[in-house]
Amino acid sequence: MFNPEIEQLPFEKLRRLQNERLMETISRVYENVPFYKEVFDKAGLKPGEIKGVQDLHRIPFTKKSDLRDNYPFALFAEPMEKILRIHASSGTTGKPTVVGYNKSDLDVFDEVVARSLVCAGAKKGMKLHNAYGYGLFTGGLGMHGGATRLGMSVIPVSGGMTDRQLLLLQDFQPEVICCTPSYALTLGEEFKKRGIEIEDLNLKYAVLGAEPWTETVRKEVEKRMGVVATNIYGLSEIMGPGVSQEDFEERGTGSYVWEDHFFPEIVDKDTGEPLPNGKEGVLVFTTLTKQAMPLLRYWTNDICSLNYDPDGKRTHIKMSTIRGRADDMLIIRGVNLFHTQVEVLLEDHDELSANYQLIVTRESTMDQVKLEVEVANSRIDNQKNESIPDLQAALSRKIKNNIGLTMEVEIKDPETIPRSEGGKLSRINDKRG
Repeated sequence: MFNPEIEQLPFEKLRRLQNERLMETISRVYENVPFYKEVFDKAGLKPGEIKGVQDLHRIPFTKKSDLRDNYPFALFAEPMEKILRIHASSGTTGKPTVVGYNKSDLDVFDEVVARSLVCAGAKKGMKLHNAYGYGLFTGGLGMHGGATRLGMSVIPVSGGMTDRQLLLLQDFQPEVICCTPSYALTLGEEFKKRGIEIEDLNLKYAVLGAEPWTETVRKEVEKRMGVVATNIYGLSEIMGPGVSQEDFEERGTGSYVWEDHFFPEIVDKDTGEPLPNGKEGVLVFTTLTKQAMPLLRYWTNDICSLNYDPDGKRTHIKMSTIRGRADDMLIIRGVNLFHTQVEVLLEDHDELSANYQLIVTRESTMDQVKLEVEVANSRIDNQKNESIPDLQAALSRKIKNNIGLTMEVEIKDPETIPRSEGGKLSRINDKRG
């Protein structure tokens, strides 16, 4: 562990620490951020009425729209001369969301990423092939700082330029790679196409994040790249990568939330009411130590659940894998659908690749969704096509039985579905206009 004293802190001590930090954060935003003063005043709340995390439900949510409405710097709780770094997420509907960091924030950022890398299997002295994008996106610089804090040698490759990625993976022999899971699949495909044997590489661990993924993708990445693959979670509004991390020896049981810095809640996506551990809903975060731009009850839109693991190495709570985003959930003929539900059903079909896409259309007033998935190169004889119709019918029945939707399935030739070029990859092609 990177910080065992904190990572194994008994629950009662952790809760006391969270409460102390929460009250300091509330005082900071009430005194320094006009937006939050207005939020409290409109709700008829005084900062002193919040005694601990048990009272968080009394505070209204902060939404992404609030960040855009206060663009660019109105949510900063520090004067600009103390802001050492500014990041921004891409704005799909206009202005981007902007976040700022002071020196203390950057120290915390480095610490939680270092903590996450150790959790993923990395060690001091290893080399990190950092294929997250550098720039306004928090991924590249965030992972870089944490790896440096841990004592790793960082190879700042950034995203894209696959030829260069492959060259450096062979020549520099890094033990750890970080990138999006969809780009890890792309690299694994290129290994096979170019005759690069995984035995000739030195990769041992892959730290993957920035998009939802499933066990189906994990198995494919681990097979293609010869690594142990774990999930890292984060979002720029809260910090960046390193908000939570899956342990390399506890894969499939959830990711530890570093809740000494980020307090998580799960709430009902329709009512906003807090839900108990184990129930699935929208993930909400309150920053406990961020100084430049603290956020209270930030609505992430990510759908998951929370649980404490009595058999885990650490005492911090775990979040499940992200099922999808509340705003990305499709409602097809009255059935709620996340693309990850379909991805899970591909797991038992070795004859299919992990490259797929959901195509959504509207015929008259009826929404339709079709699954397009690639055949794996060596699994089906594409010249004869004898098993394609049967496989399409079987997969369609499987989707109907497990999800409740009648869905057309089209099995396509290899390399006909879009791939990641280094960034996030959308699995949904919505053509409804």
